Amino acid sequence: MLNKCSGHRLLRVLLDKALPMPLIKKVKSHKMIRTIVLTSRPQFLLLSLSVVLLGSTIALYQGAEWSALLFVLISVGAVLSHAAINMLNEYQDFHSGLDGVTLKTPFSGGSSALPNNPQAAPLVFKTLIGVLGLLVILGGYFISLKGWSLLPLGLVGLLVILTYTSKITRWPWVCLITPGLAFGPLMVLGTYFVWTGTFSMLALALSMVPFFLVNNLLLLNQVPDLKADRTVGRLNILMKVGLKRGLLIFVSFVLLAFASLVSIIIIFKLPELVWLGLLAILLGLPMIKIVLQSDGNVDKLMPALGMNVIINLLTPLLIAAGLFFG
Repeated sequence: MLNKCSGHRLLRVLLDKALPMPLIKKVKSHKMIRTIVLTSRPQFLLLSLSVVLLGSTIALYQGAEWSALLFVLISVGAVLSHAAINMLNEYQDFHSGLDGVTLKTPFSGGSSALPNNPQAAPLVFKTLIGVLGLLVILGGYFISLKGWSLLPLGLVGLLVILTYTSKITRWPWVCLITPGLAFGPLMVLGTYFVWTGTFSMLALALSMVPFFLVNNLLLLNQVPDLKADRTVGRLNILMKVGLKRGLLIFVSFVLLAFASLVSIIIIFKLPELVWLGLLAILLGLPMIKIVLQSDGNVDKLMPALGMNVIINLLTPLLIAAGLFFG
């Protein structure tokens, strides 16, 4: 009896003989493109757009003039940055063997795109290099448009993309705050600067909300991956301080995100509609309860993983809406 692998090989041979060559090439090409797209984790790229919208709305609230072209270019830059770090993470996890031992959930564990199509790995890497090239070109354009003060933010962002999987995931406290740094201060301040050519204390202050929330997004997603991450030498905060203490950090970050928002609204005398941002805590409190009662059980934790994603997307949008309509 044929085993599964030999059966697949036989089926491939039969298909190669039965199908016209142009059709075979078209199918393979489609499969390659699909693999490249999946390694960018497209379902999670909405987070970049949400944060860009927040930074843009802060700039408009403080007097920047609207430009549809500029908004599109900033959004493209943010999405490409997010896609690049996802693609490099998928590529390196595939080569380290982590993909083969990771527990897959809808929110963590990778896309499985490369394990399902290993032949696409070189093309994914070439695409990644192309994306990084586009980012450098776009960053250069923004610098020429608004000034060299943007360069340090761009360099730090590029460093995060290149070192997150290979280096940062081995330094627990740095790994804890790097996601929030990237999507908080770096992305919000970068967006604001491209609009205005200056930095703003309000933009920095409001960037603390996605800072705490996005830190939590990666922190909670590390729970299902704990056993697998150890096999490739990663050392995150959950491994460093233990699961219970790590989850208490998660709870404290949820509370700090919304406490920061309350403080900022009061200190900067923001429009009353910005209080809309606190609506997300209606999901945050049940999420905290689930996390604390889960004891690290992935099945029990699954609803909280979904809530965490929604809170990260919704909170910046609600704050932006409050600033815009207020």
